[in-house]
Amino acid sequence: MPLNKSKGNMYEFVTHTWNTVKGDCPHGCVYCYMHRWGKLKPVRFDEKELKTDLGSGNFIFVGSSCDMFTKDIPDEWILKTLRKCYEHNTNKYLFQTKNPARILEFNHFVFRQSVICTTLESDSFYPEIMGFSPEPMQRSLAMEKISKFVDTHVTIEPIMDFHLEHFVRMIKRCKPKQVNIGADSGKNGLPEPNKSKLNSFISELEKFTKVHLKSNIRRLI
Repeated sequence: MPLNKSKGNMYEFVTHTWNTVKGDCPHGCVYCYMHRWGKLKPVRFDEKELKTDLGSGNFIFVGSSCDMFTKDIPDEWILKTLRKCYEHNTNKYLFQTKNPARILEFNHFVFRQSVICTTLESDSFYPEIMGFSPEPMQRSLAMEKISKFVDTHVTIEPIMDFHLEHFVRMIKRCKPKQVNIGADSGKNGLPEPNKSKLNSFISELEKFTKVHLKSNIRRLI
């Protein structure tokens, strides 16, 4: 099976995407872009994807359509995926999750030549929007530990209203090489920061990391 080439403006450095875990993500976030395709099948492991040729010299986003590190995903699914990555360790891999604490259970695999990214939509927890995701502070504390052995990124998409100083400290704790910021593209009526606060936020982040603004943030700034 061939790899899927990366499309859109997801991440400018990613060349391909690969998904072994598919279906309705257990986090259940209201704004999830996968919902635009209607009701999803239950989460599952696609054994056929293990026959995919991952090649070499690629930068592959593993799990771009479903968070494979949620607490409900079986260890076996994760291990099969990581072993396949390990077999093709001339690639780099992006693993993004809202449950980075679980990454620490598998850090003896391929992570050292890769990037671990977490989503932090805000420093505040909006359970009616973020579903069953861990609270943002829990994600930040886990990323602080992860940053000691692998490069980290933070993605703030869709950005929601926040407390400026606290949110900056939370992101700084993750020691990200890059912060990616995007807005809600799905008209979900999310609480969003005003232009002044957002511009101040970006300025503070640029003091310690690279900031990448995704095209959908333009309507807010």
